[in-house]
Amino acid sequence: MRSCFWADSRSKAAYQYFGDVVTFDATYLTNIYKMSFVPFSGVNHHHQTIMFGCALLVNETAESYTWLLRTWQEAMLGKSPSTIITDDDKAMAKAIAEVLLNTTHRLCLWHILQKFPEHLAHVYNKFPDFGKDFRHCIHDTITIDEFEQEWGGILAKYELIGNNWLQSLYTRRDKWVPAYLRSTFCAGMSTTQMSESMNKFFKDYVRSSTMVSDFVYQYEKALAARYFKEKEKDVRTNSLRAILKTPLKIEEEAALVYTRKSFLIFQDELFNSLRYKATKLSKDGERKTYGVVVCGKEKPLYHVTLENGDEYATCTCRMWEFMGFLCRHILCVFGKKSKLDKLSQHWVKERWTINAKTQLITDIPLIEGQVREGQDDPMMRKSKLMIKLYDIVELGSQSAEKHNHLCLALDKVHKELLAMEDHVECSQRGGESTNIQMERSQVVSNFLQTVQDPPRGPTKGRSKSLRSKNPKETQTTKKKTL
Repeated sequence: MRSCFWADSRSKAAYQYFGDVVTFDATYLTNIYKMSFVPFSGVNHHHQTIMFGCALLVNETAESYTWLLRTWQEAMLGKSPSTIITDDDKAMAKAIAEVLLNTTHRLCLWHILQKFPEHLAHVYNKFPDFGKDFRHCIHDTITIDEFEQEWGGILAKYELIGNNWLQSLYTRRDKWVPAYLRSTFCAGMSTTQMSESMNKFFKDYVRSSTMVSDFVYQYEKALAARYFKEKEKDVRTNSLRAILKTPLKIEEEAALVYTRKSFLIFQDELFNSLRYKATKLSKDGERKTYGVVVCGKEKPLYHVTLENGDEYATCTCRMWEFMGFLCRHILCVFGKKSKLDKLSQHWVKERWTINAKTQLITDIPLIEGQVREGQDDPMMRKSKLMIKLYDIVELGSQSAEKHNHLCLALDKVHKELLAMEDHVECSQRGGESTNIQMERSQVVSNFLQTVQDPPRGPTKGRSKSLRSKNPKETQTTKKKTL
């Protein structure tokens, strides 16, 4: 075996829901066969890192990456991501350009910035303010014009106009500079941090010494732990009520639509929108432009444009395009126009909602935790009951009379439930779970029976069997006695 790719049905299903943005990283440690571990990862509706498959590559050439991307795309039912984020690797870039024709390729900003102190050490040492000016140019410029102006000023100020390495980066600025990428949906990611987070997570399950025969089992255990965390977030979102910060109706509706983490992002933008003021700058037919600033300040100034009867809105910060959430500047304008009484579905991205995974994917076999039409799921039943009980408990705690009445009712229902016979349903559910586990184990066994371990890669240094030992190493030591 030279290279292998692995993805189970859970990863395939997750990709259909959240595969719009993918991080692809090959910087993880190699195993004893000198094969690199390459994970495909993204973020789910709880903003957790999830897996879309992984590979062990014998080398990191353009041919290997091309094979991997084609195999991965075939496993994912031919669907390509809208955006893929990688490190600055030429072989990887060549393969992506050949296979993923309609995908926006972004470079990891963190990896790019890590190279600046190495290539521009003389500038950092000579000019103490260079780092501060450079960070402002990269992170704080909102529009492309602002970036271009500051970039040109930095090159002139710090005598870098003829620097070949900077010029090479500048020609690819549309792949890594935030000002160029704010209009591209990236689920809030600008780096391969999700891949690195998954790499750190996998270190508890897969090490460099892990044999290929053990890799699949360890990978399965790691995925099971990851999906358990997702289920915990599902239960928390469905069973607990969000704490509201404003009396606005739009916040109440958002709490019922978004997952808990997504709601906190929206809530933060809504709450901070109250600190801003909006002023109409111009009007051209149905097109209106507003200037939005923090109350009492003149800068930074954000421009919000409304069109088609306020149904279409854009802001220079591009948060909606980049993350899929309404920004505080647009919300400020909506508040000025008294449009915060309802959360329009037009401004809700489904991938961040509670119902992000409700659609059944017929091309993928039924996976654990997935519900077919007409069936029910124990976890969903529990979540629905928790939500109803929360409201009942709130009413029952209002007075002693209501409290006593609720206690008697609960005792009665409890006895009735205990008396009910549910053996048939339990046995059917247990049989389905057993069949799923048997099918999964059979797939793993078939894989391992047809695959042989590749030859181990050579290690640095002299072989231990050939090294001559010092006499002190073979000398037996006597135990000291008191």
